[in-house]
Amino acid sequence: MKINNKLAMVVVFAGALMAGCSKGFLDRPPLSQISADNFYQTTNDLRLATAALYGGKPWAEWNYNCYLPIGEVLSGNMALNYWGDAVQLHTFSVSGSNEIMIANWKAMYKVIAHCNVTIKAIQEKAPVSIPEKDRNGAIAEAKFLRAFSYYNLALLWKDVPIIEDNTKLITTPLVYRNPANDVYRVVVNDLLFAAKNLPARDAAGRLTTWSAQGMLAKVYLTWAGLGAKGSGPRNQALLDSAKLYAGNVCKQSGLSLLPNYADLFKTQFNDNPESLFALQWAAGAGWLEGNMLQIYSPGGAEISAAGQAGWFAISPTYDLYKQYDRGDSIRRKATFMLKGDYYPELNAAGGGYRFTGNNGLKKHIIGTRVDNSAPTMTLTSSTEHNALLRLAEVYLIYAEAVMGNNTSTTHADALQYFNKVRTRAGLAPVTSLDAETLFRERRLELAAEGHFWEDLVRLSYYDEAKAIKKLNEQERILFTYDDKGVVTKGEALAIITPANTTTFKFPIPSPEVTANPRLLDAPVPYPF
Repeated sequence: MKINNKLAMVVVFAGALMAGCSKGFLDRPPLSQISADNFYQTTNDLRLATAALYGGKPWAEWNYNCYLPIGEVLSGNMALNYWGDAVQLHTFSVSGSNEIMIANWKAMYKVIAHCNVTIKAIQEKAPVSIPEKDRNGAIAEAKFLRAFSYYNLALLWKDVPIIEDNTKLITTPLVYRNPANDVYRVVVNDLLFAAKNLPARDAAGRLTTWSAQGMLAKVYLTWAGLGAKGSGPRNQALLDSAKLYAGNVCKQSGLSLLPNYADLFKTQFNDNPESLFALQWAAGAGWLEGNMLQIYSPGGAEISAAGQAGWFAISPTYDLYKQYDRGDSIRRKATFMLKGDYYPELNAAGGGYRFTGNNGLKKHIIGTRVDNSAPTMTLTSSTEHNALLRLAEVYLIYAEAVMGNNTSTTHADALQYFNKVRTRAGLAPVTSLDAETLFRERRLELAAEGHFWEDLVRLSYYDEAKAIKKLNEQERILFTYDDKGVVTKGEALAIITPANTTTFKFPIPSPEVTANPRLLDAPVPYPF
């Protein structure tokens, strides 16, 4: 496989090669000082090595190219014009040469390679003088991040190669894909190790056992539908595991939701207790080394880090807009801007910011250097530590796992945690839950955070017809919103290919197939 063959030769020390984490989170020695002989020798060395895995180039490439285009554009939440590869996602016409999908494959395998090398180095180089809990804790961080990456790959391609030791690629660079069920098993094994060996509390931004258990719950919930092959009940044992681990986070972690929903997306609240896993970014990083999400800003220089307006705006579709009822204004306004919306935290020194455009992204648009006390921040190096797993999501996972294969539930625990999410959004609590209510709540709570395509894939595993119907019924069009609040539907960006049974599994990137034709062969079982 092309990407892994290269990485096997050049990725020697993951902690040294990944850059871009926040300065407080990562204050590591220079690259020239890191070697097999003088690194991984103390607990602090291990902390520095694993801190490097939370950000940097591989994550930056994924964060910029894939996070919103795949999670939001592909799913129908948002649309991007003037970017042909994004339009392919919007219209379900994705080819093997789509640069967004290529970037996703490459970035995730780069992260996996860095994690593999870090794990191997700790196992082989860390002396016994380092306490076992510190060695296992560092390995657990790397295994969590590797698991997240494999989960991401499985959602898009199902059967993918499992690589746990990149040095083997030096002699055997051509590898086969492994079945999706094996990929999920590897993901769960890594997360079980992480849940056992990560601490209950750590420095802000670091993974904890609650991060791992929350991610386990999500993976189990998704995996539970895989064996249904598009129709039929989900695996009850896996649903029970999702319920167990999500319930642990809900009831034993001592964590709670941030009171103000909009605060979740302000840098003053980076790595808040609701954030279970967030990428770590530094201001002033180079191209494709930092958080580049502000390039999607719909505003001008007055809310930009360094006097540059956003390069291309990502816009909510009419389908997403109509999901918000009048009472759900808190989440809507924190997710995307409509004409007339006022944001006191943007350009605060200038009296705040009133949006005069039509509509556009608000989450991840954090404002100026002064707004964020970040004098070196640039348009392509935002200081937002964007969370990829939040406590609110785990609450919703728990509610769904409790309901399981039933069509509805009035279970007190499910209602309790579901309603925590709703009441934080200013909405009335519900007295019963059904699948559609849960699905819609996830869409609104997590919009513009890259999760909605995952939700559609999860649904397709056990009710493919319903997932296809949802996609085909979407109004994947733009809209205008005038000063009087009148909404007018726009034109379609392009002709949309109707979703079908092939929509949820993407072609393997063409460059990877060229380098490794075995990727087109039937997947082979992974030798556990």
